[in-house]
Amino acid sequence: MKKLFLIIGAPGSGKTTDASLIAQEDAKFAHFSTGDLLRAEVASGSELGKLIDGFISKGNLVPLDVVVNAIVSAIKSSDKSNVIIDGYPRSVEQMTELDKVLAAQNEIALKGVIEVDVSEVVARERVLGRARGADDNNEVFNNRMKVYLEPIEAIRKFYKEKGLLHVVNGERAIEPIVADVKALVNSL
Repeated sequence: MKKLFLIIGAPGSGKTTDASLIAQEDAKFAHFSTGDLLRAEVASGSELGKLIDGFISKGNLVPLDVVVNAIVSAIKSSDKSNVIIDGYPRSVEQMTELDKVLAAQNEIALKGVIEVDVSEVVARERVLGRARGADDNNEVFNNRMKVYLEPIEAIRKFYKEKGLLHVVNGERAIEPIVADVKALVNSL
């Protein structure tokens, strides 16, 4: 059975960096973003990949159930026994659909949801400080933060009630954060 770990956090929390470093340092972990998973499914040439490509090639959003099925398919076909997905779920709908799909199968077990917790002040400083692209500005940050904050209490409550939510202080240097997240995923 594959073990699934979700890493969530505000924009600029470092969740993608944390997940990438863990996968680079420990060969038993694979790290994916949702976009990576969708692209991999399309590249596989599977029926699901063809369905996804039909939406993407027309510039349309991929329906939620299709996204979740692509995530599950990619996890099942990964050669790693432990999979970390960062930045998912981003909404109550995504969380509910993933929970429904995982409950209907027995090949993947969600072992933990790790929130890399940072204040809005720290998140803003990091995102605006890195200024990697046109979307790293105050207006876009405010919108991304709003999108993150709207569902987060419901997401926290849902996973806390299932005993799956773990919170890591993300306002430290990268090394201790990665060490804490790595220790968590290795203990679950």
